[in-house]
Amino acid sequence: IYSIICEMSVINLMSLFTAAAEPWPEKATLYQPLKEDQILLSDSASSLAVQTFLRMCGLPVQVSCCANAEYMSPSGKVPFIHVGNQVVSELGPIVQYIKAKGHSLSDGLDDVQRAEMKAYMELVNNMLLTAELYIQWCDDYTATEISRPRYSSPYSWPLNHILAYQKQWEVRRKMNAIGWSGKSLEQVYEDVSQCCQALSQRLGTQPYFFNKQPTELDALVFGHLFTILTTQLTNDELAEKVKSYTNLLSFCHRIEQTYFKEHDRESQSGSSRHSKGSLP
Repeated sequence: IYSIICEMSVINLMSLFTAAAEPWPEKATLYQPLKEDQILLSDSASSLAVQTFLRMCGLPVQVSCCANAEYMSPSGKVPFIHVGNQVVSELGPIVQYIKAKGHSLSDGLDDVQRAEMKAYMELVNNMLLTAELYIQWCDDYTATEISRPRYSSPYSWPLNHILAYQKQWEVRRKMNAIGWSGKSLEQVYEDVSQCCQALSQRLGTQPYFFNKQPTELDALVFGHLFTILTTQLTNDELAEKVKSYTNLLSFCHRIEQTYFKEHDRESQSGSSRHSKGSLP
């Protein structure tokens, strides 16, 4: 049995390396939930982070919005990309897959900088992403007014209620496991503010977190901050925390202008354009 498992692992690795060696196809597709009626803050942020990363790498991708995108994903999380015969979900694995294809935003960093970049990416995922999930599903008012109706909108009764409450239960169980279940909404907002303060201090007056060239960290931070700033919630408290840091606002404006507005004007193609409003 062990030899069979080893043989299968070798075959899977060979398949992955073969796929990675193939050129980037014209019809690469990124899948996410329905943009207008279904997608929530956290998934929208994660999807925008991946889109930004791909644009920074100069790799075109079409965005496909599907009601069942979460259930199509191999990890059960969105977004995911379909490239040739490969399906890869979430930013981290997508970054590794793209790197195997010869595209990397962090090759110019030394070992210390690369370790620092990964630490800040962990900070964003542990604080901003977790805060987004908490606000969506653990704040009763937001869950009732926004999260459950949007998440369940493509489905008919009673499946819509079943899926929404199942998702809420899963997120609340996660919050309990990581020690966030006892937090108040005010404490979560303060965590977001502290995370933004750390990011603001690291960015300083630089155009990007590691000076003049963007890295995966820039794509991840932009995905979350821009989405927080442009997503309507039950109140503006979350966005106001981000707006307190002017260099982070300038950072978001810069990436939006460089990789979305100018890119779309040059390509004259709206197939993968992020359709949310500009920053205030």
